[in-house]
Amino acid sequence: MEFSSRARQKHARLAGDRREQYPHSLQFYLEPPMESISLVEFESFAVDRLKLLKVVENLGVSSVRGTDAYKSKLESELRKLKFPYRALAEDDYEARRKDHISHFILRLAYCQSEDLRRWFLQQEMDLFRYRFNELTESLMQKFLEHVHLSFEAIGEDHKNELANELSVSTPGFSLSKVKEQMFYKVGLADAVDLFRARKVFIKDGFAYVPFKEIDVIVLNNYRTKLSKALALTARSLPSIQSDERLQPLLNHLSHSYVGPDYSVQKNTGKISLDQIDALSVKSFPLCMRQLHRALRENHHLRHGGRMQYGLFLKGIGLTLEQALEFWKKEFIRGKVDADKFDKGYAYSIRHNYGKEGKRTDYTPYSCMKIIMSNPPSQGDYHGCPFRHSDPELLKQKLQSYKIPPSGITQVLELVKGMHYQLACQKYFELTHDVDDIGFSLNHPNQYFTESQKLLSGGREPKKEFNNSGNFQQKNNSQESINSSSTPTSSNAKADTELEGLEAYFTED
Repeated sequence: MEFSSRARQKHARLAGDRREQYPHSLQFYLEPPMESISLVEFESFAVDRLKLLKVVENLGVSSVRGTDAYKSKLESELRKLKFPYRALAEDDYEARRKDHISHFILRLAYCQSEDLRRWFLQQEMDLFRYRFNELTESLMQKFLEHVHLSFEAIGEDHKNELANELSVSTPGFSLSKVKEQMFYKVGLADAVDLFRARKVFIKDGFAYVPFKEIDVIVLNNYRTKLSKALALTARSLPSIQSDERLQPLLNHLSHSYVGPDYSVQKNTGKISLDQIDALSVKSFPLCMRQLHRALRENHHLRHGGRMQYGLFLKGIGLTLEQALEFWKKEFIRGKVDADKFDKGYAYSIRHNYGKEGKRTDYTPYSCMKIIMSNPPSQGDYHGCPFRHSDPELLKQKLQSYKIPPSGITQVLELVKGMHYQLACQKYFELTHDVDDIGFSLNHPNQYFTESQKLLSGGREPKKEFNNSGNFQQKNNSQESINSSSTPTSSNAKADTELEGLEAYFTED
């Protein structure tokens, strides 16, 4: 107790009492934090906010914004990660401070490209919308005054004069409801979205906005400010990139994976090489299924593909000896002889397992790393098919795997909205016949593990799989690998081989 008390006193001296900086639980993040913090706290704050924004992204697609389920899940995450979730709490200084600092850290990390800026802006907007709508009317009014958006509320007499026009021009407002609701007189430039949607009454260059629609104006204002701030931050990147301490952290955050560590697997050696073809159909994510098929057909993968697929196979349980045998057998069926493989390729495989060079035990790539780094060029098969494939080619690939048309449409809509990981989640649901996978997909090895749990009964499916019927038919039709380059085995044999493995993944 004495230690924790001294630690708190030391922290207070370092940070100072800056409670006046955070008069509200919500802010537009106009002023950057000026205090000094440790690199440990820097990374901790950033990772927690990144986890929160990932939850916001998933909820934005899987749930309807504003519903009780959406609010409950988001409040739970805010509470768990110690971000402000109750506007009336008076002792949440540390939560407000964390909210402030973590926003600016991720702003630095996510200003580095157009895709990153777009993603960050969207998630921050959704988070702000939820928190603003949770405020009471009086707190909303105080916040609007704090950010200098104190719009003029029209008086009762003026409202009664315009009651008919307000009722006709505002969808869902009867005369009685107009009298109950507060209306604001807002400049047309601030209410242009509401005007376009024909949701407000316009007179003399002003929009008469009901209180329930004021969030649209606040959000537009916030979007404009944050978008400009991200552009300005991007311009200052050269000075930040010269800082040896910060740049590696920022690069890591923008490609960050915040889930379980798949570098060390309990199932090492549990998978035989004969199982991989069957597993690629049943339990590989689309990116790895694509790489496996390309390897079997071409008997070769370029460096990017070997790294992505090799580390994935390591993560699902292939030992170094199995990996060397697997790659060598496939490569020598092509244009690489055994001597050339031993001299040119075996080293890099041993290197990935930490047996050469710096002895670094490399970690399988996360979804974010695959999506954001090293895009494939002509002749490459690595990368994320949802991010890097032409939509028409992706559609053809999904059709060849017997994904139903309605499912393909859902996947392509998510891809169009740049929700690549959510598109992969939808692919999981469609190929496993489940309504909701019940987790956020962030890693190819997570996809594999969850698939094995589901197929072995560790998760509850929507429909029972019939190995001798429907699901077996999928296996036959979804993947047609050249028989001259693939060891032949019946589906019955493949299912028998997988029984022990699937049971293994249900263990704690």
